[in-house]
Amino acid sequence: MIGKTKEKLVDSADRLFKLIDSMKRSRVLVIGDLTLDEFLTGQVERISREAPVLILRHEYTRQIPGGGANAIYNLAKLGAKVKVAGLLGKDSQGETLRNVLEAAGIDTRGILIERDRPTVTKTRIAGHARQSVTQQIVRVDRKSDQLPHPDLQTQLAEYVQNQLATSDAVVCSDYGDGVLTESVIKAGLSHSRVIVDTQKDLQRFAGATLFTPNIPEAEQAVGYSIKDDFSLDRAGRDLLKLTQAKQILITRGEEGMSLFESKGEEVETSHVPAFNRTDVFDVTGAGDTVVAALTLSLCEGASFWEAAVLGNLAASIVVRQFGTATTTTDEMKEALRVLLED
Repeated sequence: MIGKTKEKLVDSADRLFKLIDSMKRSRVLVIGDLTLDEFLTGQVERISREAPVLILRHEYTRQIPGGGANAIYNLAKLGAKVKVAGLLGKDSQGETLRNVLEAAGIDTRGILIERDRPTVTKTRIAGHARQSVTQQIVRVDRKSDQLPHPDLQTQLAEYVQNQLATSDAVVCSDYGDGVLTESVIKAGLSHSRVIVDTQKDLQRFAGATLFTPNIPEAEQAVGYSIKDDFSLDRAGRDLLKLTQAKQILITRGEEGMSLFESKGEEVETSHVPAFNRTDVFDVTGAGDTVVAALTLSLCEGASFWEAAVLGNLAASIVVRQFGTATTTTDEMKEALRVLLED
């Protein structure tokens, strides 16, 4: 770990532990594209005689929240009080996803049913030989490219507007599946603390508090490659102008996170190194974990740096697990203790 960051962590340790403990007090409204992640896993038996493909003997199927639903689930597992605004299809996948969210104590009254659209479902088929690591072989997606019916867009926007007064933050988790339409975005941006995690067209959310693009998303937004410190700094500043945001956090995988904060006419920049660069098994959903821990930290009065550190810490835990995963405040505190002892 970079020396200065370690020193700052040590100095901030008591504060960080208190912020983790206080996460359960926060109330968050998530507007998101809800996805069911399916993981079908089996052992490779042989090559098929019908085609040059593997034959797996099925061992188990796991169904968990994905996409925007993973951000919601992460928030709930960290103890927050969470409400969700989104869409599901009238199908077994939608019923499964709703049941999982409700079992985690999440308020699902803002989930509307779209009969003509399937629940977005991403089925990952993974296999392993005897005594070997499980690896993903193929993914099958079920989704619609059509926008929701205008009546549903209006209903979602009205629900969002009605929940703002009882929410400490609004998270927009946009995976491009149709929930974040213009009217819904406008309603969400009425809140004073809006965190946006979107894969493209960041300017649609102009005026939000904070954006969390990764490197490819940032490059797409600014229109040029980020290949060194100079272009990274330029991109952070350009993103602040493009989005009119107070803060931009660019996630950079094993390179950590870069923070850009508007301070009037000046831009304050800082960097948080990756806390786990060796035990990385699967980065699926890690960005949702960052958003969850980051949002709850900000709700409890954390500085931008403190919130980014805790988001980074949470992500360092879930990437150690195969498939979409979550963490808890107890796990975060233990990970922080280990980090401080290194």
